Amino acid sequence: MMVPAALLLLGALASVVAPRLLARADWPDREPVVALWVWQCVVAAVLLCCVLSMTLSASAAWAAVRGHVFGGAPASVVDAYAPGAGAPWAAATAVLLACGGAWTAAMLVREIVRARVRRRQSRSELLLRAPLLPGEEADSDRLVVLEGERPDAWWLPGTAPQLVITTAALRRLKGRQLDAVLAHEQGHARARHDWLLHCSAALANGFPQVPVFAAFRDEMHRLVELAADDVASRRFGRLTIALALVELNEDRGVFGPGQAPDAHVPRRVDRLLTPRDRLTTARRLRLTAAAALVPVVPVLVAFVPGLRALG
Repeated sequence: MMVPAALLLLGALASVVAPRLLARADWPDREPVVALWVWQCVVAAVLLCCVLSMTLSASAAWAAVRGHVFGGAPASVVDAYAPGAGAPWAAATAVLLACGGAWTAAMLVREIVRARVRRRQSRSELLLRAPLLPGEEADSDRLVVLEGERPDAWWLPGTAPQLVITTAALRRLKGRQLDAVLAHEQGHARARHDWLLHCSAALANGFPQVPVFAAFRDEMHRLVELAADDVASRRFGRLTIALALVELNEDRGVFGPGQAPDAHVPRRVDRLLTPRDRLTTARRLRLTAAAALVPVVPVLVAFVPGLRALG
């Protein structure tokens, strides 16, 4: 039971330390795409620790599972993972982790179902307010303009994603600001940011006491917006997308005193107007490669007894 316990300890350590380290780092705002990748690798490592611990605990508790896990392995490797003094706890650990995995899957399914219901309702309301023109297909990729006094624009994800914008936003957005907003929302759609948000929400709602999952959800919401801002700014300039953000959110009170629901918008505008230098290509590659190695650590820990037996 030493290896399953070590994996659980490693996962717990990562879930506490990783959010703190990333919160103290100064580069995620400068490289949101790299930060998204790092967060995904950290969460994958935590989940992998649990999966490997569950597998090894189950193999220690039940001979049938052990036969499937170590089928064809040398006897020395099987003996290296043989249950020891911690065998009575192996079954309980495996069952507990399996329940956690089932709960995670259930939360993800619930999040996806709820998202589809919301999307279906939004599309129904959209068809009522903006019916299709004669000869127009329902799955055509189009820009939908709605009558509205509040300036707003949003991307409706799905198999046929659509950009919805109100007439008040059209009156406010000047020059290439509308194109910048379109590029921003297309950045969300092309990178499938909705899936990141669904997965992070499922983990955070299913395990609200796990720090890494709560931080993962919060950072996903923030970083996907920064990444989409960068997509738009590369095509139309930082000033253009910053002014578009101001025009769309000026009447919502986000730029005044107090804590508004969209308090992140002023920080996004400041980031666009006072940009910091990007990381060098070499450092971005090093961060990407280092993050990709994080999920490898639990695998190495799980393989240590077997490698020692073979050595």
